[in-house]
Amino acid sequence: MLLAAVCTANASNLTTASNDDDAPITDGPYVSISPNQLSYHYVCHDKVHQDKRTISTLPHQFSACGLMADIPNLTFKTDLLEYHGDFKVAALSDLHGQYDLMKTLLVNNGIISAQGDWAFGKGHFVITGDVFDRGDKVTEILWFLYRLEKQAEAAGGKVHLLLGNHEVMVLNGDLRYLHPKYVKAAKILATDFEELFSKTTVLGQWLRSKSVLVKINNALYAHGGFHPELAQKKHSLQEINSVFKKSLIKAELPQPREGFARFLHKSNGPIWYRGYFKDDGATADEIDLLLKHFEIEHLIVGHTSQKKIEARYQGKVIAIDSSIKKGEYGELLIIDDKTLMRGTLSGELLAIK
Repeated sequence: MLLAAVCTANASNLTTASNDDDAPITDGPYVSISPNQLSYHYVCHDKVHQDKRTISTLPHQFSACGLMADIPNLTFKTDLLEYHGDFKVAALSDLHGQYDLMKTLLVNNGIISAQGDWAFGKGHFVITGDVFDRGDKVTEILWFLYRLEKQAEAAGGKVHLLLGNHEVMVLNGDLRYLHPKYVKAAKILATDFEELFSKTTVLGQWLRSKSVLVKINNALYAHGGFHPELAQKKHSLQEINSVFKKSLIKAELPQPREGFARFLHKSNGPIWYRGYFKDDGATADEIDLLLKHFEIEHLIVGHTSQKKIEARYQGKVIAIDSSIKKGEYGELLIIDDKTLMRGTLSGELLAIK
């Protein structure tokens, strides 16, 4: 059961973790769902706190120990896979817990205000996965995007958080890239880290509602990319997403992944594929086949790190993992009509080369 140790806390809803040699941590909240209430658990300077609120009193605004979360409702609808319209698009990838750098990049490029609120109007903002792992502010990014998603919809815009390999790894209990902060948080909370995102939690249900791809106007987005075989065998976007999602978490499946589901979750699937960046990877003809099959002009992917946003295959593939994970620099792809530009950390718009 999620955070079982918290249920035995004293009347003050406070327990003290064991003393570690490293600095105290603050993390959360992690919010579990029961029929009539939401249970908020968070760590404040190595101490576990609990807060319970009834579902009937939604929306909830949580703020404690420098942590924030807004929960307007418990609706986790699955997004469409295709969008068309006259609006700007912004995209970035591989945030890996770098919350502060992400916010600077978004503020300076007009996606959010200085106060952290949606400022992109009817635009669409795509994150092609990998919020989790490596950095130490993963939870902050998740709750930020959760709130921003609601604000964007209210303004007629859209936030698209796609699943990357690190989301899928964490949901499946592959924790090899966790920042030490989260190893410690799980220990303090007396639970396996992946259980903090189980299907009985707000963030767990929200993440399970997310897609692995999205097509917006003339571009197709995914974390890793699309193997040419997907076009050769004429798989549709709907089929790829549906099969991937139905086989998302191994522990929740009645039987092991096989066939197409297994293919999609292995190295040639949309969250792992690196074939656009290898000497023996996809050919120019295979890229053209993918573009023709999916009726697009650009494949936009993260996963494979670059120093800046770069183009491959004469601009048909755009690499948007700009190494934000290092915590030093990052860029944002901006698409205005059919013009693709690099939004730098300072907010300068530059051509993509």
